[in-house]
Amino acid sequence: MFEHRSEPFLSRPQFLRRMANAGLIALSLVLVCLGIGVAGYRAFEHLGWLDSVLEASMILGGEGPIHAPTTPGGKLFASIYALFAGVVFISIAATLIAPVMHRILHRLHLDDQEQ
Repeated sequence: MFEHRSEPFLSRPQFLRRMANAGLIALSLVLVCLGIGVAGYRAFEHLGWLDSVLEASMILGGEGPIHAPTTPGGKLFASIYALFAGVVFISIAATLIAPVMHRILHRLHLDDQEQ
């Protein structure tokens, strides 16, 4: 996915394309995880569509729940989904930061090779 340090530096358009791909991967991951949350809140807490989207969005975004879970299944789902959302948040951040960090490190390696 990334070029080796011995390969030439990517041009700006190629780098922007790489960032767009990372953004699409991150957006896809958010949508899939949001869908899991909506389905879980619909199934376990019997919330409406809009309330399920709100609840899943707030937890996935790190804000916390809006409604307190009332059913045992809902409480278990909410706790598992909250832990899952934390891992997803870190994964999305890494997906978006990786191309930028690689470009920085690649630039540093090119500077070392020139000296």
